[in-house]
Amino acid sequence: MADIRILQLGNENWNNVYELPVGIRLDFVRCFTEPPKKPYDLFFIDRELTAKEVSLLHKESKAYTVFVTEEFYPDLSGKGCDGGKKDSLAWLCLCKKARRINYLEIQDFLRQEARYYYPKPYGEKFNLRNLTVARDFSGQVQWKGNYGVTLRGEFGSSFRQIAFWRNNLPVFRLPALDFWLEYRKSPAVGIAMTVTEFASGSVSQVVGQWEFNEEELENIVHVPGDTDGWLFVSLNARGSGELQIIALHDRVSRGKHGYFLPGGERYQSSEREEAFRYFEPGDRKAPLCVYFSGYKTLQGFEGYYMMRNMGCPFLLIAEPRLEGGGFYMGSPEYEKIFVDMIRQAMEELGFSSGQVVLSGLSMGTFGALYYGCDIRPYAIIAGKPLLSIGNVAANEKHLRPGGFPTSLDVLQCQCNGMDKEAVKRLNDKFWNKFDGTDWGKSRFVISYMLEDDYDTDAYPELLSHLQEAGVQVYGKGIHGRHNDNTDGIVNWFLTQYRRILREDFGRKLS
Repeated sequence: MADIRILQLGNENWNNVYELPVGIRLDFVRCFTEPPKKPYDLFFIDRELTAKEVSLLHKESKAYTVFVTEEFYPDLSGKGCDGGKKDSLAWLCLCKKARRINYLEIQDFLRQEARYYYPKPYGEKFNLRNLTVARDFSGQVQWKGNYGVTLRGEFGSSFRQIAFWRNNLPVFRLPALDFWLEYRKSPAVGIAMTVTEFASGSVSQVVGQWEFNEEELENIVHVPGDTDGWLFVSLNARGSGELQIIALHDRVSRGKHGYFLPGGERYQSSEREEAFRYFEPGDRKAPLCVYFSGYKTLQGFEGYYMMRNMGCPFLLIAEPRLEGGGFYMGSPEYEKIFVDMIRQAMEELGFSSGQVVLSGLSMGTFGALYYGCDIRPYAIIAGKPLLSIGNVAANEKHLRPGGFPTSLDVLQCQCNGMDKEAVKRLNDKFWNKFDGTDWGKSRFVISYMLEDDYDTDAYPELLSHLQEAGVQVYGKGIHGRHNDNTDGIVNWFLTQYRRILREDFGRKLS
């Protein structure tokens, strides 16, 4: 892992006061007047700041990474909280979600918590193709695409290995690893998970082993990353009935400081399906820009720097189901999570729907347009829209064999079938909701591929469904299939984003 870089603004150099662990570097400055050559991961404020320092800190720091000592932490209910006074530390604290820290807490924080503020997040899903069912299991085994595998039968009266993942997971001195197991089972089936660490360079030397029972697996479980090695994960079961193994996720841990990014939030449904959001208040002025991640096998948030560079409040939304995402669709309980994510941010900022912009690219366009039906935002900006997801799956057979098999998993999971009727039901899931929405006060900014081989008629079909008076649509077609000119799509996407911020919300962009 890269060193954690800390900037301290104070009157006394903390290098002479506190003990810094290996991998933690602290730079002390008395006057912060110019941008640093390299970004910092944490900021500590231990003195009064000038207006220039507040402005520079606002530009250079990430939300949730600023800490102010108790002596200088401001009253957030007073002056500066509305963002009108940019030399106010209170304004900076609100914009950056800064936290108070007690002097007695600093040493423990540097020793135990600072390591979780590493610069580059990492998360992945164990490849389902590497899941192996134990040879001595004599029951029924049913594979369901890339979604999961179902085991039915007798598992025994005591715990025994029922499945394991091949290709061990490398660990290189990480703060810790988070594991999340997606599964469903009959009440009579009990499960447990074992994680075994082998020494680096060895195939037999065990240096650590962790056992997690069913109660512990109700939450994310943690494995320390103090040594280099390889992790082997085994799933154990007992009882009789059905066990559905859906997915095993591993992520470099942020401890209690978030998920993927410091401040990242995690949600889960009663079916153990996850969703994530990251909210940064920016300058707390309209609009709130919401970005739905596209297809992404490396788990985490997409578009952080792109959205942050716009300067306004933004919300990143991601979900890690299937292989790279499940188009943000699911049960009413699961879909409500995404609506609540957006409305919580709106409420915190005091924004109306007319002060919200929803956006996304490819898979993310479905999220933006689908949940736009609930929010009815000022604008929706979409690049390479995918709307009739049933058609996307149907096109896998003839238009792009093997090009996007995840679409088949989405069809099977959402409609429990692969026939024409299932395709229609999945298409209707979007269009029925879309047609029941009053779009008269919204505008659509769409860039699309003229020869798209995923959703071939997404843009013309969108136009045919927009009949309300007052709705505005801006479209740009680019020649090529779905993935032929992503750069051209993204460039137009960003140009239109900046145009809306500048012309419709009066923002001055560099």
